[in-house]
Amino acid sequence: MFRLDQVSKSFGDLTVLQPTTLAFETGKSTVLIGPSGCGKSTLLRLLVGLIQPDSGTIWFDGIEMTSNNMLEMRRRMGYVIQDGGLFPHLTSAENVGLMARHLLWPKERIRKRVEELADLTRLPRTALDRYPTQISGGQRQRVGIMRALMLDPPVMLLDEPMGALDPLVRYDLQEDLLKIFRTLNKTSITVTHDMGEAGFFGDRVIMLGEGQIVQDGRLSDMIRSPANDFVTRFVNAQRLPTLQEAK
Repeated sequence: MFRLDQVSKSFGDLTVLQPTTLAFETGKSTVLIGPSGCGKSTLLRLLVGLIQPDSGTIWFDGIEMTSNNMLEMRRRMGYVIQDGGLFPHLTSAENVGLMARHLLWPKERIRKRVEELADLTRLPRTALDRYPTQISGGQRQRVGIMRALMLDPPVMLLDEPMGALDPLVRYDLQEDLLKIFRTLNKTSITVTHDMGEAGFFGDRVIMLGEGQIVQDGRLSDMIRSPANDFVTRFVNAQRLPTLQEAK
């Protein structure tokens, strides 16, 4: 679905992502994990085209991403950020249907699609006519997921989608989101710093440190056979006994 060839990114004198070559398989769930500042969110923003690489090339579905085709490419990607990233002056339904209205979908088609997604994400229909400040954090995140799914993109990119939620709300949303990925057969790439969440979502887990990949594989391998001391320290810092059962 995505392929990167020697892609790098710096901000001023700070190198956030060192030259990286990487491929993401279609239909699989990949998790990018690591401490703050390791480059995982930068990598995700490069994939969705929010920022441009300083060097290297990114391909999406076999086509090189350029400034000329970026908008068209982005419409085939669902992007979810923490707390939904909703526009406060729009209702939930208006937030979800924003791109569809921009693309001049008929009103009835938009309404049916919004209601279909509300059922899929288990968002109460009553929340559709409310503004972001009038619904809970978990509901805002469900609206953000609905908006990302509105155009039925083949890939979902999620940047710390549940980082601001309390544990019980987070648990329910994790369960629902994994079910959505599997039901719709979406390729997903998720950024998190939580290894429990990485093990829950990830067919593949990629750990980054100081802007480079330090280990790539299954979460169980990182726990049982860490590549270096950095991986060992990160795993031990999680202090999650349930990681012994990680896949």
